[in-house]
Amino acid sequence: MTNRPIESEITQRLTTAFAPTHLSVSNDSAKHHGHLGDDGSGESHFSVEIESQAFAGVSRLERQRMVNRALGDLPGQRVHALAIRARAPGE
Repeated sequence: MTNRPIESEITQRLTTAFAPTHLSVSNDSAKHHGHLGDDGSGESHFSVEIESQAFAGVSRLERQRMVNRALGDLPGQRVHALAIRARAPGE
């Protein structure tokens, strides 16, 4: 299956920013069809699981902020909802 443009962009931006040891980007938009924030594009809601050494010794809140900064204009503008699970290796 070919990634859609926003899904691919999320993957690329996070890979560049964090060199993750694990990265999973899931498009959850179908689960939210017809709900608030569903823009009909099929790319409005995502879940991200990322593991990177960059998160070692960093609080959960700061990890979320780091991921959001790496994604730039995507959260809140091009993506309505983003669930993030960020961890360091071994956690």
